[in-house]
Amino acid sequence: MRTHNEKVSIYHGMVSTVAVNLAGNFFPLFAIAILGASNYQVGLISSLPPLIALIMTIPAAILLNRLEQQKKTVALSVLWARMMFLLLAGVLFINSSYQAWAFLIIVALMNVPGTISTIGWQTLISGMIKEERRGTFFSDRNRLLTIVGMITTLIIGVVMKDQTDNSVAYQFLFVVAFLFGLLEVFFLLKHKETVQPKINADDKRSSMDWTIFKDNGYKWFLITALCFNFSWQMAWGLFNIYNVKYAHATILWISIFSVMNQLAQIFTFPLWKRWAEQKSNTLMLVWVSVGMAAAPFMTVLSTNLVYLTFVQMTSGFFVSGTTLLLFNLLLEKSPKEKRTYCITTYNVLLSFVAFIAPQIGIWLLEITGIQKSMGIISILRGFSAVIFLIMYIKFMKRDKNMVSGTTRGHSSLSDGH
Repeated sequence: MRTHNEKVSIYHGMVSTVAVNLAGNFFPLFAIAILGASNYQVGLISSLPPLIALIMTIPAAILLNRLEQQKKTVALSVLWARMMFLLLAGVLFINSSYQAWAFLIIVALMNVPGTISTIGWQTLISGMIKEERRGTFFSDRNRLLTIVGMITTLIIGVVMKDQTDNSVAYQFLFVVAFLFGLLEVFFLLKHKETVQPKINADDKRSSMDWTIFKDNGYKWFLITALCFNFSWQMAWGLFNIYNVKYAHATILWISIFSVMNQLAQIFTFPLWKRWAEQKSNTLMLVWVSVGMAAAPFMTVLSTNLVYLTFVQMTSGFFVSGTTLLLFNLLLEKSPKEKRTYCITTYNVLLSFVAFIAPQIGIWLLEITGIQKSMGIISILRGFSAVIFLIMYIKFMKRDKNMVSGTTRGHSSLSDGH
């Protein structure tokens, strides 16, 4: 039986997924097909949002830490972010030579309120869902959200299959995405939030608690997760460029890619949940990294759109593991009493990585070509698997030593008696 907050969180996630799929999925296609964006500008679609997030994360965390209730602030931030969709619809009324840059600026600014809402939601939901229910809840939630995303994307692809070069079609998508953004705000406000003790404005710890870096588990999580994200995000711009410029994918094919990727995720969320419970989040991330390493190499083997659909489907299997396991591992390795600081620090560092990585990917494309750059990224992703394996072995040994130490302690007490 789901709690009220679990139900509302799922409804919020569904409308949020629709809003993002209606707009965000087609940002690169809109930029290339309608605005004539260059490779560098396409790379900035992935890089600018995390740069803004990097700048905003610490101020956002300080703001949220000082609040007794975060729900209203998070909801207001979502409203601001979704209102930016209306500005995107108006980009086409600007002089054509400035359209691409105007588009990029709006996409970047969208992440000012977006950063506040992201950190706020992560902290909010971590306090609302009991630890023993997290694995099941997030697995179910992610699966349901993926189904909604898949249906939304499929409908868009079918309805607008011949509208790839129609600028009005994109404007329509942005406006409808804004309307679903209003529903996001509504469901966010329906959550029942527990009032948190207000942190004194004079308390220096409200800005940052550096003792989180003394926690060995959290330090290892940061190293492994950031290495993985670096190699993962290097390819984001390259995939968009390859699909549109090399494979000449239309709105329909971009939708099919997304649908098949999401379909694979739907069926595999429960698998990753079960495997993580049986083995561990860390060990499963080793296999996730191996699978993600194959995607760039496999993509550039052909421009056949049916083949690329198959690659997207296999990639979806590992994307579901990435989505579920990384967030679970973050919560697992973050000390409960310092969780907000841990989440904030991770988001700051992740934003820095997300800004740099796509630009390095585009740089590799320019100096080596699409084939070699994708190959290099595959190798780097494989290296991430090695780092996760080292982390798993290290903590497996530590846990065994702790168990054996406890056993010896009990034996000593028994002998004493």
